[in-house]
Amino acid sequence: MTVGNMERAELFDAGSKGRGLRAAKELNTGEVIFSEPSFAAVVFDSLATQVCHSCFRHQANLHRCAQCKFAHYCDRTCQTACWNEHKQECGAIKKLGSAPSENIRLAARVLWRMHKDTGIASDSQLISVDQLQEHVADLAAEDFKQLRADVHKFLQYWSYGTRQHSVDYISHIFGIIKCNGFTLSDQRGLQAVGVGLFPNLCLVNHDCWPNCTVILNHGKIELRALGKIPEGEELTVSYVDFLNLSADRQKKLKERFHFDCTCEHCSKHIKDDLMTAVADSKPSADKVKEVTAFSKESLEKIEKSRVERDYNEVLKLCYECLQKQENVLADTNLYKLRVLSIASEVLSYQRSFAKAANYAHRMVEGYRKLYHPNNAQLGMAIMRAGVTHWHAGQIEEGHSLICQAYRILMVTHGPNHAITKDLEGMRTQTEMELKMFKQNKAAYQTMRDAALKH
Repeated sequence: MTVGNMERAELFDAGSKGRGLRAAKELNTGEVIFSEPSFAAVVFDSLATQVCHSCFRHQANLHRCAQCKFAHYCDRTCQTACWNEHKQECGAIKKLGSAPSENIRLAARVLWRMHKDTGIASDSQLISVDQLQEHVADLAAEDFKQLRADVHKFLQYWSYGTRQHSVDYISHIFGIIKCNGFTLSDQRGLQAVGVGLFPNLCLVNHDCWPNCTVILNHGKIELRALGKIPEGEELTVSYVDFLNLSADRQKKLKERFHFDCTCEHCSKHIKDDLMTAVADSKPSADKVKEVTAFSKESLEKIEKSRVERDYNEVLKLCYECLQKQENVLADTNLYKLRVLSIASEVLSYQRSFAKAANYAHRMVEGYRKLYHPNNAQLGMAIMRAGVTHWHAGQIEEGHSLICQAYRILMVTHGPNHAITKDLEGMRTQTEMELKMFKQNKAAYQTMRDAALKH
């Protein structure tokens, strides 16, 4: 079945995985297989006054809806564009007196849209929203209790004339959202700002080492090929970050999506050895056990200090932990990589760029051995490392890393994404500075020192 903008993908029976999508023709690296607007989407409660409820851009000085006083927009254009989605919501919020949680707002938006479009919003949508997978029967007791509470609050909020739905049907919609909700990022892809439902994307099955990636670009999701994909091959994305041991990924997938992952990387525990690797000095098993336990405990303390914004304490704990890990854990060990990442981030924030660059370099070298070469998170990490080296005055390494990140993000994000455009600007700037550095190092250093003072 291929319709609308779905000529590159087709629905098929994926056996034990249920429905799936496969390539309807050979696909090239970086090719957009399909793009899809959300069927319904909402901004997170915590960012309701900081993010536009229409285009999901993170903006200052947003305009508030004069009626419900909850929704915020960039300007009149965004407000008008969103009115069809917001009209029913606006009345319901006024009636209730306040806005309910994002889950309840999204469930209501889904139902309002279904009443309007009977679950199919366009010719290119392959499946009705209410036919998407849900696992209400498989929910843990605590999750089921929360769902029931959400349904109760939903019924207080819901207003659609005489059109009412059973508790079971509303639970079904909440189950669909829990299983299929996709996190939306801001215009630069740097912060999670909301959640939405994308019916065609929901048909793409999981693999821990996928052949596709998903990115939000100008309000639509894009499914992009990470490499060449032959006609007939199943299209897959990863539902979880690969930087977890196979057993931990399987546990997360079972808890969140209620299936047992049997992908090759999980079945064969591929790269688990690198993620738990010890240093070349071959420390004793007892020493590894001791340092691993210390690392776990340290990361908990580090996270607590990060939340409290006590960055000096964060760095103190990072230094202690890295010292303990030295000659015990390898640089691909997940515990070491997590500490290196945090140390680099905090040092950059404190403008200690030379130190930050050292940790960022070690972190990126570890990531390269673990991630798919076209993984978006690898590209973003290399970009951050490149910027850190650039700010540290290490222009050759900085430019090289920025160029490497640009090549990855051209595949994962494409040339029109805001972050790729930012990276293109950095690439041009560092190239110019590198030429200056090679011509006259003293003049370059003087220019750089002057720029850092401002």
